[in-house]
Amino acid sequence: MESESSKLLCGSSSKVETTTPITFVLLLSTFAAACGSISYGFAVGYSSPAEAGIMDDLGLSLANYSAFSSILTLGGAIGALISGRVAESIGRRVTMWLLELCFIIGWLSIIFAKNIWWLNAGRLLMGIGAGLHCYVAPIYVAEITPKNIRGGSTAAVTFTVSCAFSVMFFAGNFFTWRKLAVIGAIPCFIHVVCIFFIPESPRWLAKIGKGKEVEASLRCLRGDNYDVSQEADEIKDYTETSQKLTEFRFLDLFNPKYAHSLIVGVGLMLLVQFGGTDGISSFAGSIFKAAGLSLFLE
Repeated sequence: MESESSKLLCGSSSKVETTTPITFVLLLSTFAAACGSISYGFAVGYSSPAEAGIMDDLGLSLANYSAFSSILTLGGAIGALISGRVAESIGRRVTMWLLELCFIIGWLSIIFAKNIWWLNAGRLLMGIGAGLHCYVAPIYVAEITPKNIRGGSTAAVTFTVSCAFSVMFFAGNFFTWRKLAVIGAIPCFIHVVCIFFIPESPRWLAKIGKGKEVEASLRCLRGDNYDVSQEADEIKDYTETSQKLTEFRFLDLFNPKYAHSLIVGVGLMLLVQFGGTDGISSFAGSIFKAAGLSLFLE
């Protein structure tokens, strides 16, 4: 059911608009998803600037710190594997709450860390949150935005991850690793608050058979000046059609007719990883210092 907080943001008027409006609630909803991207970007960008401080303060070996840095990827794999099932079962908004809970507990574990186990536990939880975010945030934004801005909005949310990574790396020049973790937790709390004021995805509501709430969600996103009946009908028709299709199974991926698409998709992902992007982002500070650029990292 649509939250009471989100209803307060939905205005009313008797004049009906014919073009899809960009409302405050729509912008807030997109911003909320972007806060999740900031949380993700901060998590990815944290390990490099925090490396020297954590190793000195907690007496970690390079092997221990490498494990701490890479365990985010393990958590991400876990989160990604369960993300679809979770988002379809409990909804987009609750999933975003859940992923931010993982981030918040993870950051707190790092802030108060006394040894490598605290660090690894926090990093693993943050990875799970990141894995959940990578699925639910783009899906949520794509499901709430009008067609004319859907691509740009989804791309902006994804681009925010890279921006957040850069901000965290830069902030590492001025803050200790514990204070840097506090900064990392800030967008998590902002995201949690924003979720109280945004509606659930109308497409997910249609999937679970809540037809009346589909229109209520759309009215909140589009404003009361806009006739949402046509868009609501399109969503319901699409949902009914998709539910009649044969359920896709994991083994269907190995059907010969999907071989080309599967090879291209998996191949691109492998090329990205073999390019060393995770290793470079995790140890960029050490790499720059070895290249004689330590002046910018002191």
